[in-house]
Amino acid sequence: MNIALIIAGGSGQRMHQDIPKQFINVQDKPIIIYTMEAFQNHPDIDAIEVVCLNGWQEILIAYAKQFNISKLSGVVSGGATGQESIRNGVYAIGEKFGEEDIVLVHDAIRPMVTAEVISDNIARCRQYGSAIAVIPCAEAMLETDDKICSESSYDREKLMRTQTPQAFPLGKLIWAHKEAQKRGITNSVASCTLMIELGEKLFFSAGSEKNIKLTTPEDIEIFKALLNSKKADWMK
Repeated sequence: MNIALIIAGGSGQRMHQDIPKQFINVQDKPIIIYTMEAFQNHPDIDAIEVVCLNGWQEILIAYAKQFNISKLSGVVSGGATGQESIRNGVYAIGEKFGEEDIVLVHDAIRPMVTAEVISDNIARCRQYGSAIAVIPCAEAMLETDDKICSESSYDREKLMRTQTPQAFPLGKLIWAHKEAQKRGITNSVASCTLMIELGEKLFFSAGSEKNIKLTTPEDIEIFKALLNSKKADWMK
């Protein structure tokens, strides 16, 4: 089975809004519902588990019913950190599914994830045992210690920009979070960085430039534009 673990435990302070960013309405639909629909509509996704910000669980369940998210299998509370939120979700999934099942950890605020990205994530994970959605780094990369100036650059050919979903067998994720607790690793920023800290080798799957993470008000405007965009007929 393939389970989408959608992480919606953050408050979104950089968005500077009165409600969490994952619940902001865009064209009469909450952002998190766009994200859930991507997995709901994918034929290879069997279930959806959501890690939700405390106090918003019932609202999420009501939205899921309104928008016919029938694959929702559970909603669990978020933690104090992203790592803790993911761990809560992984452990909840562990009570219902098998260790060989694939878990796709995905940010609730990446609503433009496509079926192609999801499919490749699943396929690469089944082939290699892990799959991190990535895109090449196209920008020049400068190193800095103070975020004010730079005297050195970094070879962008050696860099990949990570996105979500990030897929692993459920048993591997359970092991990773238990091992992290043993080693005192408490605030790794993503599943991929946690695995790297634990000494694991990771494999890539295809990401997309459109698979943006909505963190600022400007990102919302980009999201609206993407929703309304149509590929020109002459483009290959």
